[in-house]
Amino acid sequence: DILADAIHEELSRGGQVFVVHNRIESIYRLAKTLKDLVPEAEYRVAHGQLAKAELETVMLDFVEGRADVLVSTAIIENGLDIPMANTIIINRADAFGLAQLYQLRGRVGRSTRRAYAYLVVPPVDTLTPIAKKRLRAIQEFSDLGSGFRLAAMDLEIRGAGSLLGERQHGQIAAVGFEMYARLLEEAVHELKGEEFAAGPRAQVSLGVDLQVPVEYVEDPLQRLMISKRLASAATAAQLEALQKELRDRYGPLPAAVDELFAVASLRQAAESIGVLGIERQSDRLAFRLGERTPIKTHELATMLGERPEWSVTPPDRLMVTTGVRPAAELIGRARDVLDALPLDTDDSGADGVVV
Repeated sequence: DILADAIHEELSRGGQVFVVHNRIESIYRLAKTLKDLVPEAEYRVAHGQLAKAELETVMLDFVEGRADVLVSTAIIENGLDIPMANTIIINRADAFGLAQLYQLRGRVGRSTRRAYAYLVVPPVDTLTPIAKKRLRAIQEFSDLGSGFRLAAMDLEIRGAGSLLGERQHGQIAAVGFEMYARLLEEAVHELKGEEFAAGPRAQVSLGVDLQVPVEYVEDPLQRLMISKRLASAATAAQLEALQKELRDRYGPLPAAVDELFAVASLRQAAESIGVLGIERQSDRLAFRLGERTPIKTHELATMLGERPEWSVTPPDRLMVTTGVRPAAELIGRARDVLDALPLDTDDSGADGVVV
């Protein structure tokens, strides 16, 4: 009834309708169903298996107004500009990608008339979580100029491509968002002819789900920018300023965002003493010490005898047994270890990395 009303409404103002159905084997059956619902409309069917001449005839009939409803596959998603077509019905919209939905929706609204897009899906409780995210995004971002925000949401849902290789698919997690952000920053400075003097960044991998909750910041682009700023923050003052800004804009920080800042602070503390990485390995934390980590090895040897949970794995790992702990406790435990390391504040007296 809703679809019949939508077609009737468009025809009553002299317009045309797109109906997208991405299964060729049942597309003619759908066209017949619609013909039974709205028999006064003139229908055409288009898909990629039609002969070139036949497909051209179908499209010309629609473009020139000899057909009211075009039932087609997603072949119409690019390049069509038909001002009189201002209603689109997308069947099984949950099976389309976000970028594809955005392109299909863009086939209507190309004139001064108000346009309508109907997304037909199975019962919502049967949809996958990713499909729900896509549909929510296409509903929310309907204003002019929302393409970039949708692209950011698509990046967040699907993951980025293999930006450091030749393939156009993959996951940014292969190098980590922090490393990606750093490499991108270095590339921008290089293209500008500027020096990029940042020191080595510590890699912190504690198995903690580090993301800004959508319940706290709805806009995917803003969530992406917050993650970028956290990844590039080099000082405690920068973290404090970002915290203040988030509180002002979005309210008190939830526990998940507090953990984000705690990890960023831990990374800064590790970098300040030359620790190259902190990694969770089952019930232990592995601290990777660098050549410039100013460890007093004799004092460390004494501590190893006093702390049975501490051990050294050559050539450069300090292993600390922590047991299975909640994320917040694990971050705090890692910080306690950094604070307890016997450091030589005078570089000339440092023994260097543990061997």
